[in-house]
Amino acid sequence: MTDYKKITREDFMRFFRDDEKLNELSVDDRIEIFSTILSGSSDFTKKLLDEILFDYSVPNLEIIDNGKK
Repeated sequence: MTDYKKITREDFMRFFRDDEKLNELSVDDRIEIFSTILSGSSDFTKKLLDEILFDYSVPNLEIIDNGKK
């Protein structure tokens, strides 16, 4: 078993930038990572969500910023 505490930031980022390694992840793995990786609510912005929808070709959804803080 690999000791995850020995993985450096550089190793971690190299993994996520490697399409071959990413293809080893299951859909459930990807959903778990996506749903937990951001630090907090301030990370979720209209711009970020719009970019994600664009990147994943999801034209049937629209993000509306209602201006509430």
